[in-house]
Amino acid sequence: MHRRSLLLLGMLGCAAPLWAAQDPVESVMWDYFHQRLLGGQPFVHDPGVVLEAPPFAEDSRQVPIQVDASAFTGEVVKIMAWAELNPIPQIFVFHPGERVAPLLAIRIRVEQATPIRAAVLTRDGLWHIGSTRIDAAGGGCTAPSLVRAQAGWEDRLGQVHGGRFPLGDGSRLRLRIDHPMDNGLTGGIPEFFLNQAELRDADGQPLATLELFPAVSENPTISLEVQGREQAQLWLRDNNGNEFEASF
Repeated sequence: MHRRSLLLLGMLGCAAPLWAAQDPVESVMWDYFHQRLLGGQPFVHDPGVVLEAPPFAEDSRQVPIQVDASAFTGEVVKIMAWAELNPIPQIFVFHPGERVAPLLAIRIRVEQATPIRAAVLTRDGLWHIGSTRIDAAGGGCTAPSLVRAQAGWEDRLGQVHGGRFPLGDGSRLRLRIDHPMDNGLTGGIPEFFLNQAELRDADGQPLATLELFPAVSENPTISLEVQGREQAQLWLRDNNGNEFEASF
């Protein structure tokens, strides 16, 4: 078990209010999301979880974020991310597996200035929280769809663009998927979004799984790092039951 995790677990029982007070972005919403998404489980605000995002969202419909939990490689069970003041806060739930790095980059919508959180669950049962804040002019979640304004978008639905690039002993996947990712908040259009993704090896065995939520941007982009150079397959499913696949 991580030495620091042991020390913190021992202290959390008698000092939970102290840890909450050390929130680096000082959000009044932290206690709510700690209970709602993490079930009130032990946590620590940890700089070892590197959450990168622009300080200001120039385009609130396409805001890049990256969660890097490489400091806990081999110990990560799950990674979650959310935007506290978005109307639909959750962004993703990521299970990296043994051959996929605990690192994920993606683009999201931001409705207003908001704290962004990444929570990394390690095998010792402790949540490690990375935090940042994004300022924004707002409206990214309720803006009209650009994808639906493009002719023939239905014919491109589910197409996967990008590739696999050498990176040390492994590779990096950089992908973009054609999908409107409708969140149900604009123009009476119901939710229609990619909600499941799975990276598989050449034999079809799962390498990593990813649950997505409507806070993810239109035509979502995803970047992952994979050990080895063997062929990998990406499987995707949206909430209407459409399935898509691509090989790399």
